[in-house]
Amino acid sequence: MASEKGTLYIKGDRDVEVTKPDVTLGDLLSMECADRSVLPKVKSLKLLKFKQTGKQRCVVSILKIIERIHEVCPSLDIQNMGEQDIIVTYEDQKTPAFIWHLLKTVFVAAITFFGGAFSIMAFNNDVDVTTLFGQIYELVTGEVTDGFTILEITYSIGVTGGILIFFNHLGKKRFTVDPTPMEIQMRLYENDIQTTLIEDSERKGEEVDVGRVGAADISGSDRT
Repeated sequence: MASEKGTLYIKGDRDVEVTKPDVTLGDLLSMECADRSVLPKVKSLKLLKFKQTGKQRCVVSILKIIERIHEVCPSLDIQNMGEQDIIVTYEDQKTPAFIWHLLKTVFVAAITFFGGAFSIMAFNNDVDVTTLFGQIYELVTGEVTDGFTILEITYSIGVTGGILIFFNHLGKKRFTVDPTPMEIQMRLYENDIQTTLIEDSERKGEEVDVGRVGAADISGSDRT
């Protein structure tokens, strides 16, 4: 058993995806230690072993990771700078065909375009924008509108510009360095998913924690 002393700083993200069934601490954590000989030894420690096929996921407590490190380096002081619980997801990395990526892109673009167009038309119909513009045009010019005036043109340009400014990008070009509203909502959604997974795992007693399952016998549960 090793007798290394000193402080090992570890940092793990809340959600980590791995591509091999045998998971080591180096796959899950960033580490720093003044004793450089400690890092290779700790990073190579095996923690999980998933089944060879399918998508699987489990939640690992940081206490289990610390316990695993202390099995080989009992004198090492460990400072956790990251998450208390880590969601580990294993999935075979099989690259889909290019045509499949293309079809998904076209499908998402079509849904977004037609869905957005329907929402705008439904709003315009709900507030009767056509009648409103007609009344404004007749009030200002004294003439009856034919349904296609400067009001409709500027309104369409304004809606397009407003959407682009709100979503903060056009293609790959960003207007500011701030994240887009879509990115913010996606991060909030991911955080809600991660919190739910961790809490469900704790309630069901499935979390990989100290005093439950030996590190060599751990296998991830199937994802649903």
